[in-house]
Amino acid sequence: MLRFLIFFLIIQSVLFGVEMLQPVQSAIILPWTSLLADVSGALMSAFDPNIATTGKVVSSTLNGFAVSIEPGCNGVEAMLILLAAIVAFPSPLLYKLKGLFWGFMAIQGMNLLRIISLFYLGQWSQTLFDWAHLYIWQALIMLDALVVFLLWIHYLPRQIPPSQSLPEAHA
Repeated sequence: MLRFLIFFLIIQSVLFGVEMLQPVQSAIILPWTSLLADVSGALMSAFDPNIATTGKVVSSTLNGFAVSIEPGCNGVEAMLILLAAIVAFPSPLLYKLKGLFWGFMAIQGMNLLRIISLFYLGQWSQTLFDWAHLYIWQALIMLDALVVFLLWIHYLPRQIPPSQSLPEAHA
């Protein structure tokens, strides 16, 4: 357990350090954030024709309200924490890849719900928007990463201790 914790903290530190680098921000983080805005806008446009996206901003053409998806609101940090936990945990590579795929889907799916709900909540009440944005959704996204990690551990194949394995047949 201590080995996992140390490895997890080292990986997480490296990942967060790399994420902060300007070339990584420019080449990966900002384009990803713009893509999130575009996908959110496309989903909302399916039932609301008054949606426009520009870069990382989703806005209403009806009333001018807009949300800008900033660092910390794009699901990247939660994904980095999940990535560090899955990589640090001793398990077969195939299971790590499956956990990362499903974790990415869960975190980004919830993040899309977050963006859409905050967009409409902000048009209704700035106070509730601020509260939901800073407290509820921050916690839910991190909780999502934790739940994915715990479910992933739960479904890892169990290894049989050598003392419980079947005896070898001798000829």
